[in-house]
Amino acid sequence: MADAFFQPISGMELPRFAGIPTFMRLPHVPEDHPRAGDVQIGLIGLPWDGGVSNRPGPRHGPRQLRDASTMIRAQHAVTGLRPFEVANCADLGDVGPNPVDNPDTLARFERAFAALKARGVRPLIAGGDHLCTLPVLRGIAKDAPLGLVHFDSHTDLFPAYFGGKTLTHGNPFRAAVDEGLLDPKRMIQIGIRGTMYDSIDRDFAEEHGIRIVTIEEFFDRGVRDVMAEARSIVGDKPAYMSYDIDFIDPSVAPGTGTPEWGGPNAYQAMQVVRECAGLNIVAADLVEVSPPFDPSGGTAWLGASLMFEMLCVMAAAL
Repeated sequence: MADAFFQPISGMELPRFAGIPTFMRLPHVPEDHPRAGDVQIGLIGLPWDGGVSNRPGPRHGPRQLRDASTMIRAQHAVTGLRPFEVANCADLGDVGPNPVDNPDTLARFERAFAALKARGVRPLIAGGDHLCTLPVLRGIAKDAPLGLVHFDSHTDLFPAYFGGKTLTHGNPFRAAVDEGLLDPKRMIQIGIRGTMYDSIDRDFAEEHGIRIVTIEEFFDRGVRDVMAEARSIVGDKPAYMSYDIDFIDPSVAPGTGTPEWGGPNAYQAMQVVRECAGLNIVAADLVEVSPPFDPSGGTAWLGASLMFEMLCVMAAAL
C-alpha cells in the first residue's frame, strides 16, 4: 500500500487549473528531498530534442505533458486499478540537458538514470525526442539487456546519418542493440509504416531477430492478437516500453515532428498499452510530443493519458 504522502491532489480539493502543475498532480520529490528514498515509480522529464533530424519542438513536450496530466484522476476506468495506492509515485522533475552539447546531454541523462536505478526507482519518462531513450538504457541496462515493446511508425534502427557517427532520433535502438543494452530476440516494434529511404533498418532487424509488425499486419490481425505475440516475445523478464506519439495517426495526434498517415486511433493507442498487462516493465517513456505543431494541446492530453496507462502497467508489476 502506497504512503499517503505520495497521493496526488484531487480535483475535489483544488481545481485542476490551479496550483503548480506536476505530473498527475503528484508531489515533487527532487533528489535531495527527505522522501526521495521512498519513491518506487518516478515520473521525470527529459526536455531535449538535440537528436531531431527535421522539425524541432519535443524539448517543450515535458512541460506541456505536465500541464495536461493535471486532468488525470486516481482510478483506471476499465481495470479499476488505483496506481497511486499501489506504488509510491512522484514527479522527480526534469534532468537538465545541455542544449548546445549533445554528448554532454547524453552523459547527463545516463548518470541520472544510473542513479535512479541504484535507488530502486522505476522511471516513467516524458521526452524529448526518441534519442532520449538511449542514455536511459545506458543508465539502467548495462548489467543485463532488457526486452523492448516499441510503439512507433519508424523502427529507429538506422545507422548514423550523413555518413558520420552522430546519433539521432533515427537510431537509438540500433545503438542499444550494438551496445548490448537490449536483447534483440525479446524486441518487438509495432506500427511501422511510411515511405522508406531503403531497407537498411529492416535488414538490421532481420539479421538480429527483431520482430517488426507493420501497420498493415497490425490492422489485419487486430490489437489483441498482435499484443498476445508481443507478450510472448518479451516474456516475464525485465523489459522497457517505448512509445513514440507518432505511432498514432496524425489526424488524432498532429503534435509531432515526423508524422506518418495510416496509424491507429486514440482508443487503439491506449488499448495496446493495456494489453501489456502482466509484463515486467521496469522503465518506460513517451516521446516526440511537439507542442508547436499542436497548439490545441490535444496531442499532449492523449500523451498524458497514455502515460497513465503505462503507469498502471508498471504499478501492477511491482
